[in-house]
Amino acid sequence: MQVLSPPAPPPRFGVGLLHAIDSRLIAVPAQPELRGVRRFLLEFLYFGVKEARACLFAGLFFAAVFAAPRAGLLGVPRYDLLLVVAVAIQAWMVWAKLETLDELKSICLFHAVGFILEVFKTSAGIHAWSYPDFAYTKVLGVPLFSGFMYASVGSYIIQAWRLFDLRVHHHPPYWMATVIALAIYGNFFSHHFIGDCRWYITACALGLYARSTVVLRPLDRERSMPLLLAFVLIGFFIWLAENISTFMHVWQYPHQLGAWSAVHVGKWSSWSLLVLMTFTIVAQLKHVKARIHIPQ
Repeated sequence: MQVLSPPAPPPRFGVGLLHAIDSRLIAVPAQPELRGVRRFLLEFLYFGVKEARACLFAGLFFAAVFAAPRAGLLGVPRYDLLLVVAVAIQAWMVWAKLETLDELKSICLFHAVGFILEVFKTSAGIHAWSYPDFAYTKVLGVPLFSGFMYASVGSYIIQAWRLFDLRVHHHPPYWMATVIALAIYGNFFSHHFIGDCRWYITACALGLYARSTVVLRPLDRERSMPLLLAFVLIGFFIWLAENISTFMHVWQYPHQLGAWSAVHVGKWSSWSLLVLMTFTIVAQLKHVKARIHIPQ
């Protein structure tokens, strides 16, 4: 008599389906028959889908930004709602094994680094931007959800690393990369007092990462691009997201107080440098470091 095994439990909160999609995106069989325009279009499609999937945290969070009324919901201020949503998304991603506990530690570091920067930039003596709305979870004038906006960049890099099977060739020695990352972070503070050293730091970064190449697999073949170009492209999309956020009055720059206007394009360079700094932190994870080649 045949003993039937009990049916598998249904996927919880779509986790099973999401893992199945990830497996399909990652384990694409070789397709040597694909050539020319068909190959380009299919690789571009897979690239776009993987990019969207890597932005899972940021995408869900920005959906909450659009959905949450500025006046709040059921007596809960908007900034507090966004904090609850951000914590819930992050907890779900760890519970669903989309991120490991080690990766969560790095993401928490991004949160802390970003929050400290926010406190400084919004302080009375600097007032680079402001959070105009009331919230119970504001600390030193900064809503606690703000650190998650920085953490979302780290989450994106962590997710993209796995989905694209990334490798980096000719990465500079870690101590040099760390010095540049610290200089970038320090300049965000010091340029208010001793002048902006951004372009000097950028010149050093260009020299340090000139030979660095990131290898990625959008479909079934490996492609490569300069690592610096990847930083610039990611920085551009963060700049676009910043324009959307300020349009939604999540925060405001001084020139946007009367009426909204686009964030200055110069912020693009700042975001690109921040991405470089974020990548340096992600590169300390063991499974990431194992796929980074440093010339001897």
